[in-house]
Amino acid sequence: MKKITIAIDGFSSTGKSTLAKQLAKHLGYVYVDTGAMYRAVTLFAMEHGYIGADFFDKESLTNSLQYIKLEFHFNSDLGFAEMFLNGTNVEAEIRTIEVSNFVSQVAEISAVRTKLVEQQQQMGKGQGIVMDGRDIGTVVFPNANLKIFMTASAATRARRRYDELKQKGLNVSYEEVLKNVESRDYIDTHRDDSPLTKAADAIQIDNSELTREQQFDAVLDLTKLSLKSL
Repeated sequence: MKKITIAIDGFSSTGKSTLAKQLAKHLGYVYVDTGAMYRAVTLFAMEHGYIGADFFDKESLTNSLQYIKLEFHFNSDLGFAEMFLNGTNVEAEIRTIEVSNFVSQVAEISAVRTKLVEQQQQMGKGQGIVMDGRDIGTVVFPNANLKIFMTASAATRARRRYDELKQKGLNVSYEEVLKNVESRDYIDTHRDDSPLTKAADAIQIDNSELTREQQFDAVLDLTKLSLKSL
């Protein structure tokens, strides 16, 4: 059976990972959450005192990259792979607002991006993969068969993220989450190395008014068209 490479890029909290998981499960493809990889490196930096509210020791983090081992382990109960950092499951730890506050700064570092892009490209060999992130269609897989670019208003994304964090029992305010979303948008689109931008051949989907089911159906239709064109 023919298989393709599907790249899903977009702004933070647009539901890229949710969509990618749904699509990969439906198609029987491999799913890779590249955002989780950057979050894991950020968690490592936080745990080692390399980054904080008013400091960032980029040199020490860069020199420590050789000691960072990232792996995805499939959890059959959850139905998707979880992020492991140096042998430890950090799926819960990397989803906090604290990690969110620093991840875009860590992702700006060229050495970090180089290391992770190499790993991501290795994971995607052989196709039959759905990968989401910020530069999948522009840098990681510029020749992907199908490229999707997700967007929604900052207010909509902040509300979704706020509801998600509250459901997990985290004590955050909507204003704090909105500030984080807007800050990450600016950093992601203005960094020198691989800024967030829509690939010329990507199909943009604004899901501000779409349900998860409507979004999934739309992208599944696009996937079927891509498979037919092979």
